[in-house]
Amino acid sequence: MMQMTFRTRAVMATILTLTIAMAVSFANQQSLARTAKDGMTTRSLVGSYLAGRFARGENEPGQAAQFYRNALARDPTNVVLLEQTFLMEATGGNWSQALRYAERLVKIKKNHRTARMLLGISEFKAQNYDKARTHFKLGGTGPIGELTGAIAQAWAHVADGNPKKAFKALNVTRQADWAEFYLRYHRALVADVVGKPKQASSAYARVYQQDSRTLRTILAYARHAARSGNTKLARELLKKSMRSNGEEGHPLAKALLNEIDGKEKIGLIVTDAKGGLSEVFYGLGEALAGEGGVGIGLLYLQMALYLEPEQPFALAALANAYESTNRYQEAIDTYSRIPDGTPLQLSIDIRKAYNFNSLERVDDAEKVLKTLSENNKNDIRPLDALGNIMRAHKRYQEAVQYYDQVIDLIKEPKRSDWTYFYSRGTCNERLKQWAKAEKDLLKALELYPEQPLALNYLGYSWIDQNMNLKRGLKLIEKAVQLKPEDGYIVDSLGWAHFKLGNYDKAVVHLEKAVELRPEDPILNDHLGDALWQVGRRREARFQWEQALTLKPEPDVLLTIKKKLAEGLTIKQDAKALQRTDAAGALAK
Repeated sequence: MMQMTFRTRAVMATILTLTIAMAVSFANQQSLARTAKDGMTTRSLVGSYLAGRFARGENEPGQAAQFYRNALARDPTNVVLLEQTFLMEATGGNWSQALRYAERLVKIKKNHRTARMLLGISEFKAQNYDKARTHFKLGGTGPIGELTGAIAQAWAHVADGNPKKAFKALNVTRQADWAEFYLRYHRALVADVVGKPKQASSAYARVYQQDSRTLRTILAYARHAARSGNTKLARELLKKSMRSNGEEGHPLAKALLNEIDGKEKIGLIVTDAKGGLSEVFYGLGEALAGEGGVGIGLLYLQMALYLEPEQPFALAALANAYESTNRYQEAIDTYSRIPDGTPLQLSIDIRKAYNFNSLERVDDAEKVLKTLSENNKNDIRPLDALGNIMRAHKRYQEAVQYYDQVIDLIKEPKRSDWTYFYSRGTCNERLKQWAKAEKDLLKALELYPEQPLALNYLGYSWIDQNMNLKRGLKLIEKAVQLKPEDGYIVDSLGWAHFKLGNYDKAVVHLEKAVELRPEDPILNDHLGDALWQVGRRREARFQWEQALTLKPEPDVLLTIKKKLAEGLTIKQDAKALQRTDAAGALAK
């Protein structure tokens, strides 16, 4: 997807002028950053502008809007400041302010895409459909604008009772495949809403042929088919989707299938023009945010919710976008706006718990998940989430207890259940319960023999304990073949060669591991050990010193300090290690 940018000559000219005028020192910039974080009001044009930029970069549109407003008050004719203020107000969903700035903006930049779209939505809500179409048309610049404007005009024609013009508006020629997908999808939705089921069926079929994995369009097609009396097709669509999304399938697909099997009357996914217009901005907003265009994705999702404040899919997508930018409280608040009782309720509450955890509110996360578990006694998901959170906080004993409950609920373990045995095994290994850990890790590999994480963890654990060295090496080599760009797995292979006394090979793999994961203290420490053994003492000390700067665990810290003081005084003996390996194998 194409991300919207505003690198116009005006922007560059303004930034250049400000840069020359300011000559701001690095220390002053740090002060401005602190100002932005604290939400303080700056007293100068330059200070407000820079604080706004910082807040925007930190994904804080509310603070950014405040600072840009301050700057704009000091320079009311500055188009760049006006545009940034508008964008931040719209991103934050502050519609009264955003609309006011949009009106000012289009007087200066007639075809400003986002301002026109918002003004068009506002006129649509007021049932001024001619004015809405005018705005949508003027905002239809660039690939995204042209697509959005065309579909938005179509829905305005539907609202105005003119389906013929709606279909004509959707006949946009020479579009990219992704744009044609959206046009076809909305042709199907429009046809359903205006009572042309045969036309809708044909459009849905083409959409599905182009993309048979997108859940939203599958649900729309299945609802259309069921409503039209073709329940066989609806079931086939949903069952195929569920098979491709794991053994349980998506909750919404499962719920719709149950409705169809229960012979309930099935409603369409979009029932009127307002819902259709909201779908335009939701669909593109989710796609843009998912492809890295989080800024414009948030804007489009907010505009979808301006039309339909309780649209569950748009709310869930907005919450996901907040999570991707580490705005966890906003994500929690957005999830809380989704109406209760949807098939997504359990998943929503689990996501809220993970967001509490990201805010270091572990007790709140645990409380939410325990309540969920009590109310859903046969569902392993809340217990698994509890185990994962405890494991992440190194509360391994508590994590094991939750994983015990998960595994107790699994009557006949299948391939997808490997993760529960793996997770419990890693916790038991940290608790020095190696016999239990080894049993769980072997079970995980029994269920999923090609799982690189399990192969790596078991192989590394054996090697780190001087057990089953050759078997461990084979497991890790297999893991590296499956995930050659995983720094931790490559490190395991290097460390295996180190333990076997193959120091030259160890250096090669450990250097690659550090290239892949330079921020990890253990990997740097391992490379230092290997470099020492091949006689590269100065480089070894550098790696150990580097490891110290990366805040290793206390026990690792002491070991590294000792090596820096004394070096590695005893060189590993490969043959002796191999004899140890053989003795360990016989003992087992």
